[in-house]
Amino acid sequence: MQITASYIRQALHGHYPQGEAAALARIVYGEMLGGSTTDYYLDRDIDLTEAEARRLEDILARLRAYEPIQYIQGYAHFLGRDFEVTPDVLIPRPETEELVELILDEMPPARHALDVGTGSGCIAISLSKAWHTRVEAWDVSAPALEVARRNSRRLEAEVDFALRDVLQDTPLPGRPYDLIVSNPPYVTEAEKADMAPGVLEREPALALFVPDDDPLRFYRAIARLGRTALTPGGRLYFEINRAFGQATAQMLELMGYNHVRLRKDLSGNDRFIIAEK
Repeated sequence: MQITASYIRQALHGHYPQGEAAALARIVYGEMLGGSTTDYYLDRDIDLTEAEARRLEDILARLRAYEPIQYIQGYAHFLGRDFEVTPDVLIPRPETEELVELILDEMPPARHALDVGTGSGCIAISLSKAWHTRVEAWDVSAPALEVARRNSRRLEAEVDFALRDVLQDTPLPGRPYDLIVSNPPYVTEAEKADMAPGVLEREPALALFVPDDDPLRFYRAIARLGRTALTPGGRLYFEINRAFGQATAQMLELMGYNHVRLRKDLSGNDRFIIAEK
């Protein structure tokens, strides 16, 4: 069987906006079928075996059912590394890459760092690799932690994972943290109507949503932990809902944090909060 990039784009027509369909077609054609970038843009044929053709039709059917391409591939790119992802973990976003880059730009290697709500482990593992140091990471989901552990072993990072719920009474660390970082759930229930089906129906709700009447619940809990668990001068780094930047900053100031800063992402949205104990 011979297929072209236009065949893939046409198979996704009507299911995705034109630009997104083209981006997905490039991934399928190049990363999954082995076609070159030049061949993609020249719309050249790729010869597929019968097994490869069946696999392609399975991929296209899953995409038409709005399964994220990263789950189909089994991995997501994050700061130059491939992280295993399954439906048990949130797919890492570019904004979270920006969060890690912000930390690395602003902080020396932390002696003791904690990632709350680690998911695939992308934040903790990336910090461990960059700093050549051991990082601690918590998550409330046991299946997510299994994915994170596999990523850590494969990427040869030094991360200690623990099954902990920051909303509950959490044991204090044996030694204080220089850094607590988190990309916690922050999408309100009211925002579901504006979400793409692939996110809303496929990614873990546990990692995404907060109640409309308490959108800052995780930030409050982590900040409360930080008041006792951070070293003097230790920092919180949060990825946030752009709608609640000022509210999150005000909450941290009222809780006694210093030098609270609100930073925008590359799209110009309020996306990150930094605060010092």
